[in-house]
Amino acid sequence: MTTNLTKPISKKLLISILVVTIGAEVLLYLTRYSSMAGTLYDALMVSSFFIGWKLYRRLGSPHDKAKTKRQLTLQFTGAFLIFFLGSTVINVYSNSTFLDFSDDYDQYVQFYADTQAYDPGVEETTTEPVWAFFKKVDLVGYDIFADTLAGLEEVWRLAYIILLLVIFKKIFRKRWESGRRDIFLMTALFLTSILFGIDHTLDSAQPWSIKIGAIVTFANMGLLFGLILLWTRNLWVTVLVHSLYDIAATLSWYYVEYAVELFALAVFVVHLILFTLEKVHQRRLVRELELIELHQTTDVLQNAE
Repeated sequence: MTTNLTKPISKKLLISILVVTIGAEVLLYLTRYSSMAGTLYDALMVSSFFIGWKLYRRLGSPHDKAKTKRQLTLQFTGAFLIFFLGSTVINVYSNSTFLDFSDDYDQYVQFYADTQAYDPGVEETTTEPVWAFFKKVDLVGYDIFADTLAGLEEVWRLAYIILLLVIFKKIFRKRWESGRRDIFLMTALFLTSILFGIDHTLDSAQPWSIKIGAIVTFANMGLLFGLILLWTRNLWVTVLVHSLYDIAATLSWYYVEYAVELFALAVFVVHLILFTLEKVHQRRLVRELELIELHQTTDVLQNAE
């Protein structure tokens, strides 16, 4: 994988990678001071889709067999369930270890839920029901849009991993040429996970007692996403898992209680059904191959006679 990830990079692509990585860090920090920086950050996340389209092939191998739609869906459902279980463990750990962060986060969620549950009032709803409806759509819609863009942070991760591996390849040339490169990939994964945690504290000034809890919590989440990325070798599956999890988490705050758990249950049911169908399909293929081999053996014996 490291060979594919560090294939020659054009100057334009290198500049794009630097913009997605370093540029995103700068804009994210500036969002605490400027609303325009937040808008530019969103625009950068949208544009990162096209950069991801240039980079995602580097995760695979020319010898990899093309997956069917069912296999890709199984890959997504399996990845989502892994992240759901892992994030549950992380949340339990953080709630019991980083009490200041846990309390602050609970207050944030409660405040957020209260603001999203804004009641336009009787007069407004009776005189302008359409306007009231679109006001509610705006409140929910922007969050879903932001959560969808959050999935494209996995393009940021892949770009960072490629950038770090290129640097390691230049600095540690002898070790790289010896073929022992897994340590570099794991180091890049660890560093991007730490940065993922730090980035979730850049847009607001918080006491260190809260900030440390946030960094550790989201770094662990980032590590999970990174492991899913390397396991699936599929950027878009990882992007989809990230986006849908964030959307479900946001909806659970004020729209559907336990939305994450309900969505995970639905994914689990779909995973079981598809897994069963895939196993049946594989067994059918095995039987067909056995029949073909049997016919070929029979033909050989008949010809020998």
